[in-house]
Amino acid sequence: MMRMSRPTVVTEWRRPSAFPARWMGPALGLGLAAFVLWNLLSLQVDPARVSRGLGRAWIVFGRAFPPDWSRWELLVEGVIESLQMAALSTALGVLIATPVAVMAARNFSPLGVYAVGRGIISLGRTFHEIIVAILFVKAVGFGPFAGMLTLTWGSIGFFGKLLAEQIENIDRGQVEAIRATGAGPGAVLVFGVLPQVLPRFVGLTIYQWDIHLRQSAIIGIVGAGGIGTTLYNSFARYDYDFSLAILLVIVAIVLLGEAVSAAARRRIQ
Repeated sequence: MMRMSRPTVVTEWRRPSAFPARWMGPALGLGLAAFVLWNLLSLQVDPARVSRGLGRAWIVFGRAFPPDWSRWELLVEGVIESLQMAALSTALGVLIATPVAVMAARNFSPLGVYAVGRGIISLGRTFHEIIVAILFVKAVGFGPFAGMLTLTWGSIGFFGKLLAEQIENIDRGQVEAIRATGAGPGAVLVFGVLPQVLPRFVGLTIYQWDIHLRQSAIIGIVGAGGIGTTLYNSFARYDYDFSLAILLVIVAIVLLGEAVSAAARRRIQ
């Protein structure tokens, strides 16, 4: 007995409706325009205020030229403080951030230790240096000591995060070979992990020092020492010609840090 086959039902393919695409683009455009307009109104962006500000800026620039180099003792003192703050905070920050980075490496630490390490790094990256500097100035008083503590705190988040990511990307074969010899965690870290991350470690240390040179000019504005404090005091006294000299020195320091950092990175690569 022959089995009757069922008739094949051919359904017509229908193209998806293009209706959402028609209104979504104009709606997003209108929403973005409304958001920008709301920002302009909330921030009180006024062409008249911009015009007055430009006029005042020209007055400041006019009083800033030529730069005043007569008080070079203050400049040298501020530069030395910034260099000291950058060097000491980098050393302490790297010393503290390195074990934190090992804790925050998922391929090396158990889950509980990993969570603690990541928490410390997240806390170190949460607040801007200005906020941390204000807290340390309130805690230990004005001066470079507060600035050094601020920069050290920032190193924990920045240096620890990048070093932890580098540890997580190492070759597992070398680590397993060291463990196969019966070595403990310390030996695995020294002979299996450290040789692989050492070039990156040196590069990050130099880069951290370079960053601290720049940040020392910023946190000094809130009284945390360095060349930034000298700059703030000159602005407060309306000594714009001396302020320009300080700004030129800061630019020179940043360029020097960039040159040293680039030369060191070329040597370790």
